[in-house]
Amino acid sequence: MITFIVCLVLLVVAYFIYGRYIEKVFDVDASRPVPSRTKADGMDYIPLPKWKSFLIELLNIAGLGPIFGAILGATYGPVAFLWITGGCILIGAVHDYASGMISLREGGASFPEIVGKYMGQTVKQVMRVVTIFLITLVGAVFMVGPAGIIASLTGMEQGIWVYIILAYYILATILPIDKIIGRVYPIFGAALIFMALGVIYTIFTGDYNIPEMNFHNYKANAELFPIIPTLFIAIACGAVSGFHSTQSPMMARCIRNEKEGRPVFFGAMIAEGIIALIWAAVGMAFYGGPSELGAFLADNGNNAAVVVNDITHSTLGKIGAILALLGVVVAPITSGDTAFRSARLMIADIFKMEQKTLRRRLYICIPLFVIGFSITLMPFDVLWRYFSWANQVLAVICLWTIAVYLYIKSKNYIIVYIPAVFMTFIVSMYLFFSQEGFQMSYGLSLKIALLITLVITSLTTVYMIKKKKDKKLVEL
Repeated sequence: MITFIVCLVLLVVAYFIYGRYIEKVFDVDASRPVPSRTKADGMDYIPLPKWKSFLIELLNIAGLGPIFGAILGATYGPVAFLWITGGCILIGAVHDYASGMISLREGGASFPEIVGKYMGQTVKQVMRVVTIFLITLVGAVFMVGPAGIIASLTGMEQGIWVYIILAYYILATILPIDKIIGRVYPIFGAALIFMALGVIYTIFTGDYNIPEMNFHNYKANAELFPIIPTLFIAIACGAVSGFHSTQSPMMARCIRNEKEGRPVFFGAMIAEGIIALIWAAVGMAFYGGPSELGAFLADNGNNAAVVVNDITHSTLGKIGAILALLGVVVAPITSGDTAFRSARLMIADIFKMEQKTLRRRLYICIPLFVIGFSITLMPFDVLWRYFSWANQVLAVICLWTIAVYLYIKSKNYIIVYIPAVFMTFIVSMYLFFSQEGFQMSYGLSLKIALLITLVITSLTTVYMIKKKKDKKLVEL
């Protein structure tokens, strides 16, 4: 339990100390104009209270990530605490804060447009296609998953619930952000936090033992799932997730001044890290250890929703049943609707289409939802297995983009340069070693990953130097 408490304290302290340092790196100025004021349109660019922006951002980036990912990652053992804590502080929170602040400085620009400005037009075109596809896939999956759970609880056909959720998604995507998302997200965000606090309270006060830090891999078939690189892919949202960079621009268009960036972007990621840390600890403690957790998951089809349901019902009673429903149904829905909303904003940015007019929003939304609904009719299990890897690749691209941004601004780019190198290595090795990848030997995968990391780091570093030199020439 000492390890858990230390990690929890580190996350909280990091918000106040490291968060303030990152703020200084970005030269935050509360008086600098922000998009919610300069581009106010009553639709997407709307000033919102700081507490509301924080809770919306938390739900935007969280969904089921800090719960399901943490539970699955906990099967590796207490080493998961290290990745959640260190990853969240040194990589995830910086990734989320920087992507949000750069979008803020760029007038609320969406992720692909930011990448294009700092990484080049070729990368921008690729990222436009890949990012829109990925977040549309997220939206589609988060129609089917919750629909299946509700169907099992109500007895109604899953297809009917898909249509109901789809109807909600359409409304949440085309209506002003303060009409639905701004009103219901804070409630669900508070429920997500309360559920995590409730279960950890019962673990502390009950006869449970949270294991202490060690580097042993408790995962079944550990040789197929080594800590490096698979743990770093299994736990994404609680440590670092590229999906977050697609969501940050949404709140970059709503915060009222730059000072709100730390609590909204950095703070939401720290909160997600705390939630992930709690669920990893609870998963191990409730079942008696990581091996026992892994065995329970194996007996239940590796469905983390069963674990959530089991734990909340046992520790929180009837209230737990309600919170479990919110956790496994509402949380993915809130990720799905913002995924589609983000896709609309990205497409609008690409085609320079104003979004104040309902007719123009529908031009984008109708084909977008037709595609999204079509995906729900397809067997996309294999595609979804690749999403975790693709999500971290997205994070790598975002980290390198931030490094370029800070370098040409003559700021401390090392804070993201080292994480970018590390995550480049992780996604490269996973591609060659994993069962979803090329299934090469561990040693060969390691060598290839190191070579790829060296090449990408070298090329990007040269690009950074050239980009800064070109900027100076333009200024002259």
